[in-house]
Amino acid sequence: MPDAELLRLDHQVCFSLHAASRAFGGVYRDALKDLGLTYPQYLVMLVLWEHGAQPVKAIGEQLRLDSGTLSPLLKRLETAGLVRRERSTEDERSVTIHLTPDGDDLRGKALPVPRRMLAATGLTIEELRTLQDLLGRVTSSLDEA
Repeated sequence: MPDAELLRLDHQVCFSLHAASRAFGGVYRDALKDLGLTYPQYLVMLVLWEHGAQPVKAIGEQLRLDSGTLSPLLKRLETAGLVRRERSTEDERSVTIHLTPDGDDLRGKALPVPRRMLAATGLTIEELRTLQDLLGRVTSSLDEA
């Protein structure tokens, strides 16, 4: 392929990922409206539902978010009564995030979200797994680059 062709927008994988991410965001916005969550808040809740109480640092590592982005998210979730923050007695700098009973109950209301998103993609579960595997490889390669 000639170099000039490589500069076409429709040949940019990054743009395809960006466009897909924005499309996902729109569908998630609608799917999460009844839960009262934004997409980033939903990601935090997924981590807590899956793993239980977590230090802020561990949540940030799993979601690839820095503390400057994560802290306001956690404050909003706390204000909504879904999580509580607890400072470590051993290390005052460390804060652990715990689900409240309301946060735990919200999990049941969130159960339909993944199937709704799967249906919205138009992919089969196998195709979606293949896509996740490919994106995981791309992410690992880019992290190493």
